[in-house]
Amino acid sequence: MAFRANQQLRDDIWDYRYKSSAPAAAVPENIVSLAAPPAPRNDGATALDLVHQAAEIFKGMENHARETEARAQAVCEDLAEKLQLAEKQRDAAEQARREVVNELNGKLQDVSRALQQAQSRIMGAEERTVAAEFRAQAAEAKLYRANQELAAVEEAIRKRLL
Repeated sequence: MAFRANQQLRDDIWDYRYKSSAPAAAVPENIVSLAAPPAPRNDGATALDLVHQAAEIFKGMENHARETEARAQAVCEDLAEKLQLAEKQRDAAEQARREVVNELNGKLQDVSRALQQAQSRIMGAEERTVAAEFRAQAAEAKLYRANQELAAVEEAIRKRLL
């Protein structure tokens, strides 16, 4: 928009400077010109009109620049608000992540303690099982000796009584 207005201003100035001072093309004598005679030009008024046009163009450019700046400012403010919101969401997500990690660490410690207790009970049960096996073997050995002694006593009774 501003470029077009500037271009029009340049064209008007070009027309004023160069076309009005150019010599008229030679018109052959046998051709009658039906065009209206050129109106007397008031160079001061034309210059003043061009200055007014230039001022309006510059005013339009300034208004356009102000509008563009206002839009840019609004976009910047909107983006700043969105950035703040995103940072708050990021902080909240990070806090939630920390809480979940802490909770999971606590549960992991509880499970680890329970596992250690279970392993301890298993080892105790294994030790009791081994001790019971040793007692059973000792009892079997005593039973075997008792059976041998009983057999010897029976044999002795049989030999003496019979």
